[in-house]
This record gives sequence, structure tokens and C-alpha cells, in this order.
Amino acid sequence: MQPPFTHDRASSRASSRRVGHARQSIFMMMFCGTMILGGLGSRLIYLQLVEGSQNRYRAHNNRVRLISRTPERGSILDRKGHILAGSRLTHSLYLWPIEQKKEDWPKTLAKLSLILNKPQAELEKRLVQAGYESLYRVKVAGNITPAQMTMIAESNSELQGVKVDGETTREYKYGDLAAHVLGYTGELTDEQYEKLKSKGYRLGEVVGKMGIESSYEDQLRGEGGGQQLEVNGAGDMVQILQDKPSRAGKEITLTLDIDLQRAATEALVGMTGSIIAMDPSNGAILAMVSNPGFDPNIFAKPLSAEAWARLTALDHPFINRNLQTFPPASTFKIITTAAAMEGGGFTGDEVYQTYPSITVGSTTFGEWNHAGFGPLGFPEAIANSSDTFFYQVAQKMGGDPIISWSRRFGLGRLTGIDLNDEDDPGLVPDRAWKLKTYNQEWTIGDAINMSIGQGALLTSPLQVAVMFSVAANNGFRVKPHLLKDNEEARNWREDLKMKPKTIAIIQEGLRGVIEYGSGSPLGGGPIAIAGKSGTSEDLGDGSNTWFGGYGPIQKPEIVVVAFAERTGGGGGSLMGPKVKQVIESYFTLKNAAKDDVDKKLHNEKKGNQ
Repeated sequence: MQPPFTHDRASSRASSRRVGHARQSIFMMMFCGTMILGGLGSRLIYLQLVEGSQNRYRAHNNRVRLISRTPERGSILDRKGHILAGSRLTHSLYLWPIEQKKEDWPKTLAKLSLILNKPQAELEKRLVQAGYESLYRVKVAGNITPAQMTMIAESNSELQGVKVDGETTREYKYGDLAAHVLGYTGELTDEQYEKLKSKGYRLGEVVGKMGIESSYEDQLRGEGGGQQLEVNGAGDMVQILQDKPSRAGKEITLTLDIDLQRAATEALVGMTGSIIAMDPSNGAILAMVSNPGFDPNIFAKPLSAEAWARLTALDHPFINRNLQTFPPASTFKIITTAAAMEGGGFTGDEVYQTYPSITVGSTTFGEWNHAGFGPLGFPEAIANSSDTFFYQVAQKMGGDPIISWSRRFGLGRLTGIDLNDEDDPGLVPDRAWKLKTYNQEWTIGDAINMSIGQGALLTSPLQVAVMFSVAANNGFRVKPHLLKDNEEARNWREDLKMKPKTIAIIQEGLRGVIEYGSGSPLGGGPIAIAGKSGTSEDLGDGSNTWFGGYGPIQKPEIVVVAFAERTGGGGGSLMGPKVKQVIESYFTLKNAAKDDVDKKLHNEKKGNQ
């Protein structure tokens, strides 16, 4: 029999083991609890301190949306107050990137692609550019049709983050009239957006692409505004947190007369070329036509491939031919005469025998009528456009005076007209140019060719209009311009300080063109005009033809230059009648306006009696 104390020792050892195990379990529980609480605490500290600002930003973004408001574009008016470019209400489609997760957008974009008939990749590109976390909505389509709006409304539950909103679209009241002057607007390209986003432009906005729309973009655009909205979980607006109204663009008035523009456009129908009408006293552009043209309204909505193909099948319809350069032909004899008397040692009293041709060295230079005109002085040589007369003048004085006075008349450089599209200064060739271009020395033959507006000489119709204005306004070179606002406050004229006799001989010659010379068929009619024709060399595809004129000769109010490409024939017979037509239209419109004013004053006076 085991002693009693042996059982008590065993129980005691078992009890000690149980207590040890309990203590160990409690310790492990306390350790695990501490670790869990520590982990949770650390996570809370991390979320609060490290990611707190980012999480608060995300929470804020879930209830805030930003709407940028594009300002209404300023109107463009003609000199009489007619609206040339204004605005009309349309609807555009926007996406709010943050409304969906990145992975959810493709399904929405696939649906929109079908409704808008736009590639899904194009819509996705806009989202990527904006950023999927962007609070700003991004425009992806303009001019939404009523049918498209209906489909979008019917599919509203499938189009989270898609909004349709009203906005204004550019409208050109007179279609293709003055398209090259006004230009057009279009959506920002990626390159333009990168340059302009610092000025507040957003993806999908429009910008002036050419003409006045481009040149005066800063004034016409205005200042954008916007709203900061608070939305609920369904995306519905709760309240407006901030609101900054947009400011409409500035209304600008041009020197252009849309009625005269129409008359000039009608005169040029069927020809590839240009007509420009200008006030010779200050350079104000009254009409500027380039044909073929285009209707800028086509860019207000997506342009189909077929419509674009029809447009581009024309002969470069987007080129403003008033600003392109061509040899000026015999219109240039105005400058040759000025150079001879102002820097070439001529008095203006010289008389030269003219011939069927003259030979200098081994080169024969012909007269345009292949017969000559007998003995002529400067006025008669201008009137008959004698080539051999001016060949002899160039032989005697050389090329330097012609080059110098070409530049004083403004050739070889931009006129400075307020159109960004003017980028071709033309060319006044000289010794340095010929040596650099052909590695050849300047010869007397170069001066002879230049004396009649041929050779390498290049001028734009606008430059030629400035040249005719010098003759019309008694020796002042004017700066052509289109903005009428504050016109009188600007310095548009520069005195070339020509001798009165030089001006008188040029004017006498230009009058003689109409009275008995190459433009004699243009004589008669209510307005006495002066002018000069030009016909460039035929290089196998038909000669280019010119005519410039002004009227009335006593106190000229208008200069008109007409130019056409590859017409064949002569400038006097082809383009002269068009110049006369535009000049007479100017005075018809002027008299009609005066009659309207007189009638209004008469009626007002009668009503007050």
C-alpha cells in the first residue's frame, strides 16, 4: 500500500503543470491581442498621417465636380455693322472621367461610339489626355443632333459620367463671302492644346484656325468661367459651391464692306485668282476675295470624307491668293518710273524710240506688240505699256535704283496686314541673292527683265495694291489693315518723299492707259479711273493677268487690283473690266447709302412738322 503522501505530491505536480499552461495561454492571447491592436493602430496612424490627405482628396472628389464654361466668342462685324460671324446655340457631349473606374469606361465608350458614329479609340484618347481621376469634364463631340440626344437619354442608365450640355457654335452669316478674311474655328489639335492650356484652354475647345479668327483669337475668345458642384451618390447636383461667370469675347468691327465683297466675288466667278479693294488714303481693306473659296460653316460639325474630298478637289481653296506672290508683270512699270526719276538720273522729259525688240549682248528682248510704238516719253510709255522703252531706261540706270525703290514701295517684305496668314514676303532679287542662289553675277539683263516686272521678282496682289495706292495718294505708302476700331488713332501712312513731278508723270501715264492706251476699252462710264495692266510670260500653262486701278482720278477713294492665274490673253482685256466693275459698285453702294440717309432725314423732318 502506497503511502498517502505520494498521491498528494502527484496532484500537486499536475496542478502546477495546468497553471503553467494557463499562464502560457494567457500570455499568448495577450501577445496576439497586442499585436493585432498594434497593427490596427499602426494602420490607422498610416491612413491618418501618411495617406490622410490623399484619402480626404478622394473622398472630396467623390462629391465634387468641376464644370469649365467656354465663353461666347465675340462677333465680327463689317464696317456698316452687319454681323459677319456670330454664334448659335448647339449641344455638345462631355465625359466626367472620375465618374467611373478606368476599367469600367470601355463599355460606356463602346455604346457612345455607336451613337456618335465615332471610333471608340478616339473617345478613349480624350479620356487618357484628361486623366481618369480628373474632376473636369472633357468635351468629346459637338453639334449633337436631336436623334443622338434621344438615344443618349434612352441609354442614360448605361452611360454613367456622360453629360449633354448647351453651348454656342460659330456661324458665318454670309457663307463663303469673305471666308479667307474671316477664317474659321476648329477644335484644338494636340499640339495647340499643349501650347494653350496654360491660358485656360481645355480639351475639345475651339480656336481660330486662320484669318481674323486666328489673328484676333485673344480678343474674340473672351475669358472662361466655371462652377464647382457638390453631387450626391447618384451624381445629381446638391449645391453650387463656387461659380465664376464667363466673359464673352470682344466684338470687333472690320474695314470690310460685305456688299462690296459680294460685288467683287461676283466679278471673279469662274477664275482662279483674287480681287482686293482698298482705301488708298489709309490702307483700309474694303474687299478681299480669293477664288476658289470655301464655306467656313462646314467646320461647325464633323466633316465627312466625301465632303472633304469634294472641297480639296478644287484648286487650293484655303489659300488666300491676295497674299501669295507672283511676277507683277507690267504693273511694276510704276516703280521703274519712280526709280528712274528719283534715283536713276532721269528728269522725266526723256523720249526714246521704241522697237519690235532690242538686243543686249547675245539676248534679244521683245516688245509685247512685236512692232513698237515709235518715240515715247514716260507717260506715253506707261499708257502703251511699252517694254522696249523701259528696257532702255534699265540699260542706262542699271538695277540698283530699281531694287532700292522696289523696297521703298514695300516689296520684298510683309505688308504688316493684320492676318497671320501673310507669311510670304515675295522677292526683290539683287546681286547677293543671285550669287547665293545661282552662283552667278548680276547682269544688265537681270535689270532689264526686272524693269517690266519679270524675272525673279515676286509680289502679292496686296503689295501691288499698296503700290497703286502710292500713285493714287500722291506718294504715301500705306499699311493695309482690316481692323476698323480706333482706325484714326493709328499711323497708317509713310511719305516716300517723291518729287511732285515724279508723281505727276506716273499719274498722267495711268490716266493715259484708260484714255488712249492698253486699257482704252475701260473708258467712259460715270467714274473716271486710272490704271495699269500686266500680263506675265506664258510658261506653257497660260499667262497670269493683272489689272490695278483707282478712281475717281481727281480724288481717289478706292484702289482695286484684280489678278488671275493661267488665263491667257491680256490683263487689260480680261481683268480691267473686273476692276472697273468693282469701282463702279463701290460708288453705286455709296450713293445708295447716301440716298437712304437723306430719305431717313426727310421722313424724320416731316414727322416733326
